[in-house]
Amino acid sequence: MALLNAQEFKKFLLRGNVVDLAVGIVIGVAFTAVVSSLVADIITPLIAAVIGEPDFSALSFTINESEILYGNFINALLAFLVVATAIFYVVVMPMNRLVTRFKEQPQTPEPTTRKCPRCWSEIARQASRCPQCTADIEPVEVVPAP
Repeated sequence: MALLNAQEFKKFLLRGNVVDLAVGIVIGVAFTAVVSSLVADIITPLIAAVIGEPDFSALSFTINESEILYGNFINALLAFLVVATAIFYVVVMPMNRLVTRFKEQPQTPEPTTRKCPRCWSEIARQASRCPQCTADIEPVEVVPAP
């Protein structure tokens, strides 16, 4: 019984979506570290050069002897915006383009009727005589669907 459960567990672990999820989490953690470094080491100092504040984490205010550290929130918000922007431009937009490019276009069905060339009434494509005006008409050959 234990061997059967171990085999089922191994089968579960080796399914594609579990492995994909694990790889996605590892890459996400690494990507977050890179973006955090980008925000802390490049973007924040550039903003500090304009504003004059070298680190937002020191920004705070006090209400009723409680210190509110809103600078850490600004740092986290900047990191989130950079991550979201990077994911949108690096992952989402290219995937949308690929899906659009390789998406099968819906096939329009072959019409089952046509207009009579004499009276313009709707007739079957295979008809050789119009039921309205009784004119002789050249039938259209219908190719069966595969």
